[in-house]
Formats: sequence, C-alpha cells, structure tokens
Amino acid sequence: MPACARVLDVACGSGRHMSWLAQRGCHCTGIDRSAEALETASQYGSTLQADIEGGTWPLLDNGVPRQFDVVLVTNYLWRPLFPVLLRSLAPGGLLLYETFAVGNETVGKPASPDFLLRTGELLQLCQNLRIVAFEDGFLPSPERFVQRIAAIQSPPAAATSGPVDTQPLRYPLSLK
Repeated sequence: MPACARVLDVACGSGRHMSWLAQRGCHCTGIDRSAEALETASQYGSTLQADIEGGTWPLLDNGVPRQFDVVLVTNYLWRPLFPVLLRSLAPGGLLLYETFAVGNETVGKPASPDFLLRTGELLQLCQNLRIVAFEDGFLPSPERFVQRIAAIQSPPAAATSGPVDTQPLRYPLSLK
C-alpha cells in the first residue's frame, strides 16, 4: 500500500491497527460502535461512532460508499456489511480481512456460526477481486481458527486512446 494510503479500519476498537498504519504515513479512518474505544483510536486518525449492524452505512457520498485505498477488518464479521465493504474499495484498493472461522467453537468464543466464516467463505465473497493471499487454519496463541485474505480491487481499465501497458502488476512476495 502506498505510504499515504487512505485506510478504513472497520470495527477498529481502540485503534491498534490505525496506530501502526498512521506511523507509516497512512491517513486512517476508524469506525466502531464504542465511544470509549474511539477516544483512544482518535489519536491515530479520524473516527466515527456508528452502529454498522443496525443502522445505515455512515460513510456515504451522495448515496455511494466513500472509497479507500485499504479496507481493513479484523476479528469482526457481519455478513450483510460485506457488499458495502467491497464498494468501499477504490480502484486498485486492498482488502485485508481476518476473522474467526468454523472450528473456533472447539477452542473458545466466538462459537456461534453467525460469527464464524464457513470453509472458503472469504474466497467466495472476494471472487471478483484479485486474491493475493489467503489462509484458512489454526493459530496457537491464543488458540483460534481464522481465515484471512488480502485481495485487490481491479484497477481502472486502461484508456483506449493510448498504448496498452501489458506488464502485469507486481505484488512483492515475502518468505518471512
């Protein structure tokens, strides 16, 4: 992501991710229902208190979701929100999503299927994005089952009046 990326942190809590991203020059917007958590998160960017499960999506411009270079979601799942999250990705934008998956009910909470991703569910939800990375498995400390994905919204189509760039976009991989 570019150093000055516009980042949306959904269910940001006290801003743990916003802090890290702001230190790297990103412009962060955090949204959460907890006013208390947002007091801390507001140190790292703009914040918005909203009930994103029971109310309308608060980040609209003329009825269209505001777009961000990065949409980040961790430890949160509200399936009806997923379409608006995808529409919140700017062309070329990055979706980073990690939350609990089926199997987690065997080691702790959440245990309700309403809050656990089904096998391959993130892949299905992101089928129209370019999947850069995907994991579905178990993490030991604390014990939990998760799915995580990094996926990119297609960049805008090349202008037809100029030469077409046939070079593929390069997404650096890490062996760490």
